[in-house]
Amino acid sequence: MAAPSNASKKRLLFAFTIILVIVLGLIMRLGYIQIVTGEELKKGALEQWTKGIDIKAKRGTIYDRNGKELAISVSSHTVWASPANIDDPDSTAKKVAEVLNMDESVVYEKITKKTNVEKIKQWISMEETKELRRLNIPGIEIVEDNKRFYPYEDFASYILGFTDIDNNGLYGIEKTYDKYLSGSPGRWVKTEDARGVQMPYDGEKVYEAEEGLNVVLTIDETIQHFTEKIAMETLTKTKAKNVSIVMMEPNTGDILAMSSLPQYDPNNPREPLDEAKKAEWENLLQEKLQKEWYNMWRNFAINDSYEPGSTFKSVVTAAALEEGVVDVDTNFYCNGFVRDIPGGVIKCSRWYNPHGAQTLKEGLENSCNVVFVNVGRKLGKEKLYEYIKAFGFGQQTGIELTGEQGGIIPVNTDVIKEINLATMSFGHGIAVTPIQLVNAISAIANGGELMTPRIVSKLVDNEGNVVISNEPEVKRRAISKSTSDTMLKLMEGVVSDGTGSNAYVPGFRVAGKTGTAQKIIDGRYAPGKYIGSFVAIAPADDPKIALLVIVDEPEGIYYGGSVAAPAARDLIQETLTYLEVEPKFTEEEKEEYENTVVVPDVRNMNIQKAGKILTDSGFKYTTESYNINEKSMIIEQFPLPGTEVTKGSIIDLYLDGDYKDENKIIVPELKGKSKDDVTMILDGLGLTYEFKGEGTVTNQKPKAGIEVDINSKIEVEFSDTED
Repeated sequence: MAAPSNASKKRLLFAFTIILVIVLGLIMRLGYIQIVTGEELKKGALEQWTKGIDIKAKRGTIYDRNGKELAISVSSHTVWASPANIDDPDSTAKKVAEVLNMDESVVYEKITKKTNVEKIKQWISMEETKELRRLNIPGIEIVEDNKRFYPYEDFASYILGFTDIDNNGLYGIEKTYDKYLSGSPGRWVKTEDARGVQMPYDGEKVYEAEEGLNVVLTIDETIQHFTEKIAMETLTKTKAKNVSIVMMEPNTGDILAMSSLPQYDPNNPREPLDEAKKAEWENLLQEKLQKEWYNMWRNFAINDSYEPGSTFKSVVTAAALEEGVVDVDTNFYCNGFVRDIPGGVIKCSRWYNPHGAQTLKEGLENSCNVVFVNVGRKLGKEKLYEYIKAFGFGQQTGIELTGEQGGIIPVNTDVIKEINLATMSFGHGIAVTPIQLVNAISAIANGGELMTPRIVSKLVDNEGNVVISNEPEVKRRAISKSTSDTMLKLMEGVVSDGTGSNAYVPGFRVAGKTGTAQKIIDGRYAPGKYIGSFVAIAPADDPKIALLVIVDEPEGIYYGGSVAAPAARDLIQETLTYLEVEPKFTEEEKEEYENTVVVPDVRNMNIQKAGKILTDSGFKYTTESYNINEKSMIIEQFPLPGTEVTKGSIIDLYLDGDYKDENKIIVPELKGKSKDDVTMILDGLGLTYEFKGEGTVTNQKPKAGIEVDINSKIEVEFSDTED
């Protein structure tokens, strides 16, 4: 055999070299893939194999100051589809659509999408959940979800706000505390092959969601109830456009109640409660409809400003007393007009019968514009402007609700002409928000300190541990303690001897100030449209509450002393009685009001028996219920049992029928009740129950206020211990 030639050797060497280079290249490439990019590629592969479904965190509860649940998250379920695991889309779409009451074509479109997972329907009923689980359809999965629920419907809606379908806060406390309420979502993770079929032994994992924190409000549910009831009565009686009431605890700045009517139901925030308006909205274009929604969601107490009228005279008086330019006995004279102001003539409300000679005290009681024009002159525009800002006007108060406005005041003293100084002195030519005004009145009540209004006191976890605490905050001192004491006496005279007499409450010293102002619409005073208002502090000798009542566009009589003061009177009486503030009757009051009686406990009785007891005790009663018969059971009553009221007072009764809504029912409060009482209540509501222990109720599941199916079982725990 002939030896290979040099040319053959060179070709073999070249081929070997090429092969060696390729092999080395492949080795280097493999090493690069394994060592350098291995983790990244592994991650990418896992992402391709892995399918994840979000598990929503349970949103935190919103409580009132006493632990009553105002906004809760109830368990629900959401239906998801894994298109790759569905072998027969036609049959699957038909079955799912039938159970969920959906259009079959819509379901088919969802389950045939080229995606790993697709949401079919959120928040299905328990019956739908049970039926889908029974069918056990391949590729259809049911995941536990949470739905936001407001057990008292339109109660405190402007405070609580609402969430969207994904439980994101959109308005009110739900919005401002969304990051705390939301919690952290979990995830259900499993792996699939290239066809989208779940792999066996794949180490499926569920990463649990972390629940949100709970928010504790300063709102008192009972006082809020009083406020909304009286606001509704005032709205009905005056046929006003809007009634707004804000109540504050002066020493802390805590908001005890805030109501603006008409309200909306946060469970259905885009649907008005008024049937006529609901019908009117049906044909609106989307842009117009959205505008109507925003108008409905506006919280008048913080989102709108108005001319305060004569209620602002309280602030002007406090400023003048603090600066020492007047005292209680400073003399003024009213001849009905102020004619020496360039640019206008100021007229007293009683120009046709002038007040004549008056002291400052009498001028405040008479709400005389002429007196306050002269008080403003004595004070001067620089000092008046200084105190306007010191009392917090022209700036946001810092209350933790959405959309707060700052009101309208002059930008500086240079633009304040003599006519502006005159009108500002009696509450015109300046715009304030209700929350600003009640905050300023609270400063007058508490010794002169302007507080930051507080509506959230703390955030707690599910064990009750305080995670974040919002302490009361003093912004600044607006007036001295001595001026505050003098103002309380002056404002008490407005109620006892002046224009605020309709706010008089026997046994309680009430300080107040009336206000009436013509409305400004589109930059002009609107003829025939007024706002009547009243600010109050009670008791004047030891202030526990400060409140503002605003009646917007009442029909007929519109003076604040006539339309707003009576509402303040009723609210003060109910609130101070509830707070167990001891009335102090004068000798004259004792003679007139000594016939007080204690409200009996008629809860858990039928209406026939309860009505007889109340009538025999000298009370009247009302149920405000459309579904009533002689067997209807009393679930709750206001005033509460043990409250001392005058004979002939009206007792509001709440019947079991008011707790029922088709196949749903709201769980009543059972704590502290005996086994016989609980049996009577739950039997009356058609609920089944399971008892544990003896004695009185110490715990119940579900808690009071939660909506459940009518045939649900209630677990009740009893204990013999007094604790």
